[in-house]
Amino acid sequence: MLNYNVRGENIEVTPAIREYVASKVGKIEKYFDEVPEASAHVNLKIYSDRNGKAEVTIPLPNIVLRAEETSPDLYGSIDLVADKLERQMRKYKTKVNRKFRRVSQPSEEYQPVDPDLLNDDKEEDNGPNLRIVRTKRFDLKPMNAEEAVLQMEMLGHDFFVFLDGETNSTNIVYKRDDGDFGLIETDELEDL
Repeated sequence: MLNYNVRGENIEVTPAIREYVASKVGKIEKYFDEVPEASAHVNLKIYSDRNGKAEVTIPLPNIVLRAEETSPDLYGSIDLVADKLERQMRKYKTKVNRKFRRVSQPSEEYQPVDPDLLNDDKEEDNGPNLRIVRTKRFDLKPMNAEEAVLQMEMLGHDFFVFLDGETNSTNIVYKRDDGDFGLIETDELEDL
């Protein structure tokens, strides 16, 4: 069952808004055989021009669902976000079902990267005064490149770092300018 953590900026989150969020975002629960215990983090914001923005992040055991939308109406933004989350969930379930049909045994579970890890502050590059202004850590769980691309697309990012399940090496998938995807494979250096 999903728990809803609803925050508001420039708006009071009323019980009616909470119920509306739960009814719309809760539609993704139909894609689970057994709904996992998870929290949906919902941020609602009203801008000075009265446009409403809705952001939803739902960390699940095998995937992080994330969407945000802005529209002239807050309820409209919630509707758009719910639709986007449902599309992500449908795409994920289709991909998983295809994989299970091809492979008789299920793949190992993996922990997706927190979207905030990829929205890191830019590092400054001012010649010899290079400095790292922020450090983030996350655990890498085994997956294949296809799963990593799927996770990257669902998060809406341009790259994704993952642990290759077969080679046990850290790899990176990225979106190329031509719309295709690239894979950077790493080799462990031997001790000198």
